[in-house]
Amino acid sequence: MTTLPATEEFQLRTFCHLDRMQPQFAAFIGTITQGDPPVEGMSSLYVEMSPGNWVFKVVDKVVKGTDVRPGSQIVERQYGMFEVHSMSQADVLRAGEVVLEELGMHLEDRIKPTVASEQVITNVNPYQAQLLNRMNRGTMLVAGQTLLVLEVEPAAYITLAANEAEKASPVSLNHFSAVGVYGRLWMSGTESDIAAARQAALNAIESVTGR
Repeated sequence: MTTLPATEEFQLRTFCHLDRMQPQFAAFIGTITQGDPPVEGMSSLYVEMSPGNWVFKVVDKVVKGTDVRPGSQIVERQYGMFEVHSMSQADVLRAGEVVLEELGMHLEDRIKPTVASEQVITNVNPYQAQLLNRMNRGTMLVAGQTLLVLEVEPAAYITLAANEAEKASPVSLNHFSAVGVYGRLWMSGTESDIAAARQAALNAIESVTGR
């Protein structure tokens, strides 16, 4: 078990298990990951911490001690984040146990996520759709659709919101970012489908326990 230095205020910012990656979610991750690309149906674990440099030691323990594949390992100015996945949900759950054991922490020590902002925009203008399409990595936004814009904190919990929203409704996943202070998500579809996706995303975020 790692002993966290008393001089550092360590935060387990995100500890997020996805039971089954949805098709668009997995495809999107495949376009941005620098490590092993996941596929639909895999289970996944997202962990974010501060100080960010602790990611290196924790990832090393996880990949040595469990049969999971590392997809992302990102350290930026304030935070560090990593993702591991496997077709075996049991292996991913064990990876989560290794993380907590290595840090000497419990699940309830993670930060409980909050919704920083949310917007539903109906009948998206074609010019705005084109501007957004220049930045997204997922499905193209079509003029006239309804757009959901969601921000959560800590950032990596946006993965849970995106995956659960896709489970609940036949919406299009346009883009999301899970690194930094806030996680951001864009999804589009009919007004009724976006309403269902929004509720599923909010329910998922609200269901996460923590401090």
